[in-house]
Amino acid sequence: MPFAGTAAGPLRHAHWWQRAWVRYGALSTLLVISGLVILALVREETGTEGFLVGLGLAVLPVPLLIAAFRWLDRVEPGPWRNLLFSFAWGACAAALIAIVANSFATQWIATATADPTSADTLGATVIAPVVEECAKAAAVLLVFLFRRRDFTGIVDGVVIAGVTATGFAFTENILYLGIAFGTDQLAGHSGIASVTAATFFVRIVMSPFAHPLFTVLTGIGFGIAALAADGRRLRRVAFPLSGLLLAMGMHAMWNGSSAFGEYGFFAVYAAFMVPIFGLLTWLVIWTRQRELKTVRAELPAYAVAGWLTPAEPYALGSMRARRIARQYARRHAGKSAARAVAQYESYATSLAFLRHRGRRGRAGPDFVVRERELLEELWRRRDAARPALDHAARITAPPVPVAAPPWPVHGAYGYGHPTGTYGHAYGYPTTPYPAPTTPYPAYKTTPYPAYNPYRS
Repeated sequence: MPFAGTAAGPLRHAHWWQRAWVRYGALSTLLVISGLVILALVREETGTEGFLVGLGLAVLPVPLLIAAFRWLDRVEPGPWRNLLFSFAWGACAAALIAIVANSFATQWIATATADPTSADTLGATVIAPVVEECAKAAAVLLVFLFRRRDFTGIVDGVVIAGVTATGFAFTENILYLGIAFGTDQLAGHSGIASVTAATFFVRIVMSPFAHPLFTVLTGIGFGIAALAADGRRLRRVAFPLSGLLLAMGMHAMWNGSSAFGEYGFFAVYAAFMVPIFGLLTWLVIWTRQRELKTVRAELPAYAVAGWLTPAEPYALGSMRARRIARQYARRHAGKSAARAVAQYESYATSLAFLRHRGRRGRAGPDFVVRERELLEELWRRRDAARPALDHAARITAPPVPVAAPPWPVHGAYGYGHPTGTYGHAYGYPTTPYPAPTTPYPAYKTTPYPAYNPYRS
């Protein structure tokens, strides 16, 4: 008994800091304090009027950037709380770290070298890229470590990194635009020839994607690490560090473009920023299409096992079909049904990715538990989702111009079904699809099919 009591004591009180409410409370407190401090610092630099002007101008690109990253994440949407955390970290914590560290380092270099001009140049091209990219990368690292289920690939890394950098750029733009407005107030400038207009054109019109572009390189590194098996620790460390170093290098080149002559900024912008932006955009969209192919390739196993209808793998692998399914559910059963369909699509996508990782030996120790959770979530929403996805599959399935074969054809989209067919989508003669007596596993008595697709 003494031994049991001694063992129970440490087990009951160990790792209290791992409790969810402690983590959320500490993180929220940190972000709130950082936000208040950064607000005071920016307002002190710009003045109240400059702060308000900078805030009004800096907020303009934020909805567009957030919408773009959210669009990239539509295949398997991550929870909003991750995006809110990322944006808040970039706007508050990362911005505060950058302002304090950059100012301290620049002043120290200026004092040590007695050359303020060189200190400013060194601070902008060396100190700022290192400090700012590390501060932004911290948000990606935290999500990668503590929200591992939501961080499964390159797209997740791009979205988290991009939203973090959007928040950082938002605060930085308030500062720069507010200072520019104060300068114009002192000099009496206004209109297109003002410093505010020039700053707005460079930072908001020409390069709103600059900070997101830098940090996305770090996010890609973490995304590749997320795809690596748990045993490959070198790869899981090397890729994020490589992405971070690339982000620092690109940031340094961007900040140092003014040192390349009168047209250095435009040369760097045209020769590097725009092509790299286009290349990364193509990479992310291509990765998004690969995710849809993964959904179409992995889910048929669950259709064979009876968890999904034969049409669902096709519908869930098409963004157009998904949208039609949600619209159908909203039109016929209301917003709650449309929400259930959206959740069904998200859980089914997570299930496909989980199976894909499992087949490649990259699934974690909670593989079976996670699969069970996802299947249960799908089962709860099947009544609302299946009619909508069936309708969307019939609407979007491309017809195949072939003659009807002389033998009976059964199955939808290549997957057999004993009671009916969707052959009309392919030009085949069809029969009505009667309601089967037990089309799916009896949930109460046999909640899971005997067939396990992961053992095949």
